[in-house]
Amino acid sequence: MAANIRLEVVTPEKYVVSEDAQIVVAPGTLGEFGVLSGHTPFLSTLKTGTIRYKDVNNVERCVFIGGGFAEALPDKVTVLAESAERRCDIDIERAKSALKRAQKRLEEARSKEDIEFARARAALERALERVKLAGSGSRGS
Repeated sequence: MAANIRLEVVTPEKYVVSEDAQIVVAPGTLGEFGVLSGHTPFLSTLKTGTIRYKDVNNVERCVFIGGGFAEALPDKVTVLAESAERRCDIDIERAKSALKRAQKRLEEARSKEDIEFARARAALERALERVKLAGSGSRGS
C-alpha cells in the first residue's frame, strides 16, 4: 500500500482540514493538479474551486476554496486559502442566496467600471462553486 500524504487547508481564521490523505487534487490557476506521497516539491497559485482528496479509508472528501496558494512537499500538501469550507459545512440556502446576489451585482456592474465587474464576477464564481459542491453527492465532507 502506498504511503499517505498530510493535507492541511488553512484560512486566516482557522484550520479547515488537517488529516492524512491518499491523494490530493487541487484547482491550480494553470490547471488542476494531483499530489501523491513522494511528489516533487512545488508551489502553485489556486483558483476558486474544489479540493478533492481521498482519506485513509478511501472516502472522497471535498473542500471549497476561494483561491490561495498550495505548497506540495513529498509528505505534505499545505493550502493557504483566502476562504475554505468543507462540503458538509456549506449552508445550501445561504449559498443559493449568495448566488442570486452575485448574479444581480454582475448584471448591474456591466455598465460600471471594470473593477466592479471583476469583483461581481469573482463573487459569482465563488457562489456557483459553493452551490455546486453543496448540492453534489452526500453531505459528508
